[in-house]
Amino acid sequence: MRIHPTALIDPDTQLHPSVEIGPYSILEAGVEIGADCRIGSQVRIYQGTRMGSHNRVDHGAVIGCEPQDLSFDASVPTHTVIGSHNVFREGCNISRGSSAEQATVIGHHNYFMATFHVGHDCVLGDHNVLTHGTVLAGHIHVGHHVFISGVAAIHQFAQIGDYSMTAGCAKVVKDVPPYAVADGNPATLIGINTIGLKRAGFSPSVRKMIKEAYLTLYKRGLKLEAALQTLEDTAECEEVRNIVAFYRRSRRGVTAHR
Repeated sequence: MRIHPTALIDPDTQLHPSVEIGPYSILEAGVEIGADCRIGSQVRIYQGTRMGSHNRVDHGAVIGCEPQDLSFDASVPTHTVIGSHNVFREGCNISRGSSAEQATVIGHHNYFMATFHVGHDCVLGDHNVLTHGTVLAGHIHVGHHVFISGVAAIHQFAQIGDYSMTAGCAKVVKDVPPYAVADGNPATLIGINTIGLKRAGFSPSVRKMIKEAYLTLYKRGLKLEAALQTLEDTAECEEVRNIVAFYRRSRRGVTAHR
């Protein structure tokens, strides 16, 4: 274990022997850090944070701080649960859960660029790229393989679907469905995430079925329930079934098409 002499580590932490901790960082009581994690300089990791292996936390990041929620009761222990192989670049800010029942949860292989903010009670999946200056409000669910561009703002309780892309400076007030691109203020859908799907190895036939599904939802004059029923009756791939399931579980409503 390599811990800089200026770091302040509470005795009630659990650190794997391979953990590295840089100058002037602070780890509070009850923090758990797994194998081969690298904690940079002037990082603060708050109580209730559990982190898996091979994570990198860069200068000035703040992990597991109190929720920015006026109703939060600081006497209640709450948590931040982080998987493995994540990167938190300079100045990232991750709030812990606001209640004992719901932690803030981050999966595996996510890349958080500088100054990204994750609000309390958010749940993020795996292999997401989350870029500079973007803000996730509380209770947001982000799927897998999502790309959120810089300085976007996502409304609380929104859902961001798998393989979707949110453009820079977008104001997202409703759910962004899987495989789609959202842009604007307020955000609207502008098409499917063709480049992202190609890079992820989706075949031309599957990409065509995804596009046809969105044409059915938005461009063929059907009411939403009729469009969803049509897709359920005719779906030939898992991706179309995923789209239908996303729309059916939406509570905020799904972003409209431009």
